[in-house]
Amino acid sequence: MSFIVVYDACVLHPAPLRDLLLRIAESGLVRARWSDEILDEVFVSVLQRRPDLDPARLARTRRAMCEAVEDSVVTDYVGLADQVQLPDPGDRHVVAAAIRCGAQAIVTANLKDFPRAALEPLGIEAVHPDDFVVDLLDLAPGAILRLLLEQAAALKNPPVTPEALLVTLERNGLARAVAELRILFGFNPPTAR
Repeated sequence: MSFIVVYDACVLHPAPLRDLLLRIAESGLVRARWSDEILDEVFVSVLQRRPDLDPARLARTRRAMCEAVEDSVVTDYVGLADQVQLPDPGDRHVVAAAIRCGAQAIVTANLKDFPRAALEPLGIEAVHPDDFVVDLLDLAPGAILRLLLEQAAALKNPPVTPEALLVTLERNGLARAVAELRILFGFNPPTAR
């Protein structure tokens, strides 16, 4: 049985990070989950930051995400949110979704919003996406390398090399993971300009 994680909206917002996390989920390395409420946060935020994007295209992306990862959408968790105490009540739905689907972790860049004291009694931990990918590199380095090569190959307009993808992922918060991946790929770190 795979490790179950809930992806928070903040890790699904940047397209390159979302792509990698979805590929990880599709590969079966973890069982990723989210709720419609989490996806609403993602795509409302994307449109706020990028009003030039076509809402219909984003809706297709949302549908494709849900179709790509089997049983990804968590439902029937709303009543659980009232039982969760967090610094930001707006994040309670994420923990409630994690409880409902039996997740062991919430992958989020907003660790302060999910304090250990609130999550530990529930058997859940908040994990930064950098730590999440580093842990997966320890468990399945070949699989992660393959997924990154596939992700780079899928980017055609403009084409992106694996090395350029690593630079982008580093900018999206995966500093430690990218450092390890550069070693595995045999890439030198980028030089300062």
